[in-house]
Amino acid sequence: MNTIYHYDSVSKALDELNENGFNYDFNQHEDLILKNPHNYEIRHIYRYEGESNPDDEAIVFGIQSKSGKKGVYVAGFAANSINETAQLLLNISIKTGKK
Repeated sequence: MNTIYHYDSVSKALDELNENGFNYDFNQHEDLILKNPHNYEIRHIYRYEGESNPDDEAIVFGIQSKSGKKGVYVAGFAANSINETAQLLLNISIKTGKK
């Protein structure tokens, strides 16, 4: 993992990532990540916590495939809302960070 960004909102994180070429929507194609997680690297990660409600937590991943495709994946980050793809991405980012 290269960078952890801090933004005021998820939309600002997405705007910044989009400006840096992360424009593919992996949320619509999460099956690609689930089938071949070894083909992806977490380049950026952003975690957002809502001010008033702990359930308003989100995580934004800037992802790059081995083929060079760059995109984003957004998931809820509350304890009861992490899905299989988000958990897999968290594991990828932990492994990448330990190089």
